[in-house]
Amino acid sequence: MHSPTPTHRCYARVDLAALERNLGRIRSALPDDIRYISVVKADAYGHGLRPMATRLMQSGADAFAVANVNEAAELRELGHGWRILILGPALPEEYPLIFQYKVTPTISSIEEAIALDRLAEQKKQTLEIHLKIDTGMGRSGVWFEQAEALFETLIKCGNLRIHGIFTHFSSADSDAEYTRLQRIRFLDTLARFKNFDISTLWIHADNSAGLESFNEHSPFNAVRIGLLQFGLPPCEGSLLESLKTEPVLSFETRICLLKQLPKGTSISYGRTRELTRDSRIAIVSAGYGDGIPRSLSNCGEVIIRGRRCPILGKITMDQTIVDTTNLDEVAVGDTVVLLGKQGNEVITADEFAERSGSIPYEVFCSITKRVPRIYQTDRPAS
Repeated sequence: MHSPTPTHRCYARVDLAALERNLGRIRSALPDDIRYISVVKADAYGHGLRPMATRLMQSGADAFAVANVNEAAELRELGHGWRILILGPALPEEYPLIFQYKVTPTISSIEEAIALDRLAEQKKQTLEIHLKIDTGMGRSGVWFEQAEALFETLIKCGNLRIHGIFTHFSSADSDAEYTRLQRIRFLDTLARFKNFDISTLWIHADNSAGLESFNEHSPFNAVRIGLLQFGLPPCEGSLLESLKTEPVLSFETRICLLKQLPKGTSISYGRTRELTRDSRIAIVSAGYGDGIPRSLSNCGEVIIRGRRCPILGKITMDQTIVDTTNLDEVAVGDTVVLLGKQGNEVITADEFAERSGSIPYEVFCSITKRVPRIYQTDRPAS
């Protein structure tokens, strides 16, 4: 296990053993024949692509999904034993890299299909692709009413082979009725693909939130899991909470200065907070340059010595001011938990996101590059 050094002022702990346990719990709740596509885009949601993907490879992931070719290239450096699906559209200039790194692109248009087929012919290769159908997200993918034409084009492309078909739910965590509509649109579209055995393909629609309504008796035979594998159910009260996945990342900093200030003192930029009593304040070594959003100014909390302490004034780029007056003891160098658990207190990603007007996805992705990730590599208990 790696631990922060005395010179680490702000850092994120990443528990790889918890990640492995989470994957096991998710897989145990799915039928044995369901393929597990691990979504590790955006640097594995800010957790660190290479360490996370390496552990997921060791733990039973069947394939990986990323946002673009650059992410796929970095992931491919870890090995060639896993399929890498690019979820987003590739730029024409990136098409040669799809072949170079042996990755699976997503096709959303006839133009993409024809261009990749021609390039595959020039390279004397067969390229496996996934077809994406837009069932109501309004983003990438061919609109479901136009999907038959694209599907017929793909069948005629002699150098492309359809490996999978998928869609993406826009509101699986908040609108069950619309998700049901999207699922029906997707299934109805698949039913219109005549004279082709789709049972040989990877059919997937369900992300972490979509698992709530996953139906093992449907043609779906793969899932795409992102946030849930990192320990966060997609919404409070979700049935997925019964999986008891564990948060993988905690976000911590340290006190670098303590000082006494008199009642009436104005705090930080803009003088948005005035002390209502003589106070002992702590300056902690992190700010919005590290990933503490300014929206937590005057409303966020941290944990020090197992107790919550309020943030005072505007959060600045490199430092945040915290009221420690109510603590019995406190010292320079003490650990300050921004996100995670200390003693009996915990600040969850959901709470952090709600207070800052964000979502957990953004919270993790916003922890900046200057925050070192410290990976705890213990194997999970047997």
